[in-house]
Amino acid sequence: MRQPTTRRGQSVKLADVLRYDLRSVRAYSLKQSLRLFWSYTSPTWAGWFLDRWCTRAMRSRLDPIKKVARALRSHRELILNWFRAKKEISAAAVEGMNANAKLALRKARGFRTYDVLETALYHEMGHLPEPACVTHRFC
Repeated sequence: MRQPTTRRGQSVKLADVLRYDLRSVRAYSLKQSLRLFWSYTSPTWAGWFLDRWCTRAMRSRLDPIKKVARALRSHRELILNWFRAKKEISAAAVEGMNANAKLALRKARGFRTYDVLETALYHEMGHLPEPACVTHRFC
């Protein structure tokens, strides 16, 4: 039998699959419903939705989904800060600093003590000038 190619055919096929109580169907349904979380604008309603979703996830008998629900519950207030800030928080600055720190660690792979590594991080992150080397002179 041919696969339906129209939207109507796809929705009929999806409805047919959703009738079964398969673990994959339950996981897909929970994943899709969590996407609605980001459409909220009020932190109160977003928190309500998150609490309800986590309750459903914990009752789903799916261990990976339960693990996600536990993580969301433990970080609930931090996640809701995004709604309190009216969705204007970006993690780009943090990601940039992480990239610079990783670069400093790669450059400092020959250092043996933590203090020297810490100094290298300060120089890399603060764009401080490197001191003139007085111990080695090439004439």
